[in-house]
Amino acid sequence: MTSRPAATSRARRTALRLSAAAAALATVAACTTPEPAGVPVTGPANAATSAPEPALAAYYDQKLDWKPCAEFQCADLTVPIDYAKPSGGDIEIKVLKVPARNQGKRLGSLVVNPGGPGASGVDYATAADQIVGPSVRSTFDVVGFDPRGVGQSAPIDCLDDKDLDEFLGTDPTPDNPAEQRGLLEAATGMAEGCERNNPELVAHVGTADAARDMDVLRAALGDDHLNYLGKSYGTFLGSTYADLFPGRVGRFVLDGVVPPDLTSAQLAEGQARGFELATRAYVEDCVSEGDCPLGGSVDAGMEWIRGFLADLDQNPLPTGDPAVPELTEAWGSLGLAVAMYDQGAWGILTDAIREAESGSGASLMALANSYADRAPGGGYSGNMMEAIFAVNCLDRPDSPDLATYEGYEKDFAEVAPTWGPFLAWGSLACGVWPVKGDNPPHRITAEGSNPIVVVGTTRDPATIYEWSKQLRDQLANAVLVSLDGDGHTAYTRGSQCIDDALDAYFVKGTVPQDGLTC
Repeated sequence: MTSRPAATSRARRTALRLSAAAAALATVAACTTPEPAGVPVTGPANAATSAPEPALAAYYDQKLDWKPCAEFQCADLTVPIDYAKPSGGDIEIKVLKVPARNQGKRLGSLVVNPGGPGASGVDYATAADQIVGPSVRSTFDVVGFDPRGVGQSAPIDCLDDKDLDEFLGTDPTPDNPAEQRGLLEAATGMAEGCERNNPELVAHVGTADAARDMDVLRAALGDDHLNYLGKSYGTFLGSTYADLFPGRVGRFVLDGVVPPDLTSAQLAEGQARGFELATRAYVEDCVSEGDCPLGGSVDAGMEWIRGFLADLDQNPLPTGDPAVPELTEAWGSLGLAVAMYDQGAWGILTDAIREAESGSGASLMALANSYADRAPGGGYSGNMMEAIFAVNCLDRPDSPDLATYEGYEKDFAEVAPTWGPFLAWGSLACGVWPVKGDNPPHRITAEGSNPIVVVGTTRDPATIYEWSKQLRDQLANAVLVSLDGDGHTAYTRGSQCIDDALDAYFVKGTVPQDGLTC
């Protein structure tokens, strides 16, 4: 699955995804503060680190040429393909700015990333009114960029639309050696297509390179420190930046954490547990509402879902989509999973399940399309479903041995019987990826940074709560803010407690008290 970006009003479409190893209002508890009130940050903890090396000076010295694009401002940022060989060629990074409403009280730029990897930061920034609080919107220019290889920034292209449909519809839980070989063939096709169609860039779309691009962007924006809001995979990008440039960390919020030290298997196993927990919460809600098509108890509902997916494996449902006429287990799993990101979609999922019981997979296919940024009838609005592999497989390689994934499936199923088998095989493409990255999973501390605010949601399906605690414990200067609730990420998702704390941090520099729970 893919790690969906955080939700915006753009149909929860631009801003939601699951994580390839494989964001609507939250119901939350009252806000409690176990410690005395937070203390303000009156200025940077340290100065920005030394000037860039001479070979990169031209990139750091560039000025952004802002031009109108709809009601926003857009520019292109030039960065080297390979930071180790900056004379070896350039790419353009697409940047979009939503100027602060009150320029007289402007505090600087706030760079935002919704996750993925592969989600468009440009699209995310256009929803500035929904993704940050009013006081932040008033005082910060909200700036989004498409990371290298994504969207409008030298996009990675691995498969044509027909082949991508087939790839996403491939049986995700192989039952025999022949089906395993079929899944391996599909994974190899994705991997080889990424290398064949993007020979110069494919080795340079990892998170560390994207983080270096963010520092060039910081300089081009004219800021000494980077102020940043990263959600989901955006937390991995942000923490990687903090690791590389701790002295340039400004006001940083990392919401829905993907820790940089997770291996591919750890990521998948954690997500399996997260989706299992979130699905149980959905089923419990369905049962409590009455007339639930899943049965009369949570356990019965979970069993129904497992049986339904197993039946799709043998008896797909018609979708009415000429390009994907059958709702397979793979497409059905995506349709179920996307609703776990946002409890506001639970009612839509229940209606789709009722429709599936009557013999039609059309509504579940519509949910799966929203997951994949796919149009009915075929065609994709972005390249997230390809970029996610191109980035993840550089960051988190896996094994080429099919027996490894058999082991994952057995182990994951013990802790997550519904989602474990599905997620166990999701990183197979990373086992056969043709290029190797240079930034393997590792712990980070960002020693010397300003305070970083880490945010976790207790029943987040894609970025489990323990990962937020894990990153907070690793960072040398961080606090943890928690939301007791459902859905993916926390900021601007319905909790006034969370929003007040993070708005005050961005606007006033007031660091929330470590352990604040909402």
